[in-house]
Amino acid sequence: MALEVGDIVLCTVESIVGTNVFVTLDSGEEGCIVFSEVAPGRIRNIREYVVPQKKIVCKVLRLSSGRIDLSLRRVTMKEQKELKEAFKLEKSYESILKGILKEKVNEVKKEILKQGSIHEFLENSKENPNELERIVGKDDSKKILEIISAQQKKKKVVLKKEITLTTTDPDGVSQIKKIFEGIKGIKVRYLSGGKYVLSLDSDDVKKADNELMIRIEEIEKEAKKLGMEFSIIKK
Repeated sequence: MALEVGDIVLCTVESIVGTNVFVTLDSGEEGCIVFSEVAPGRIRNIREYVVPQKKIVCKVLRLSSGRIDLSLRRVTMKEQKELKEAFKLEKSYESILKGILKEKVNEVKKEILKQGSIHEFLENSKENPNELERIVGKDDSKKILEIISAQQKKKKVVLKKEITLTTTDPDGVSQIKKIFEGIKGIKVRYLSGGKYVLSLDSDDVKKADNELMIRIEEIEKEAKKLGMEFSIIKK
């Protein structure tokens, strides 16, 4: 896929020359970060931020005549985390392919990458394996998907969010209990002073986080109907 301004990309620091940091994007393209885009304010020691051969997450600022200008300081912590997690997943799925396909792996990777990332392709293949079977054959396709399923079962996580839910209504306890009973798929634990922990088990962190937020929005909606005080406790 062609780069666009605003894209978040993973890079490897190659060298520091003058007030420029030269990097190689994972796509193989070369980019440059001027010191003012490494960190805000005066930089006393550039190696506190970038070190040759280390990977960093950058944002594409400009694309001009084959030149790629990047920024390190404009990348949020959330963007860094999401891209690094995606990178780990991609490498994990590449490792699965290599373990099954051996010397054929590079040829297969090229074929898959024409359609997107390896991770996304293999995740989609769990629902519809036809394209994977076309590329690697039915036997290898079955082995690959079985390994992915087995690994994901081992990696089950518990996502948690804390909320406050209070009311001055004399029947408030029963009302709150009724709200929680109407929200399916999550566990609720009372802490103290109107504080509750909501939790959800899943092997897909991103989907689980979205699902938990949907349930919290449902709780908030019901609470407002009853005139209750509701808030999400941010940490």
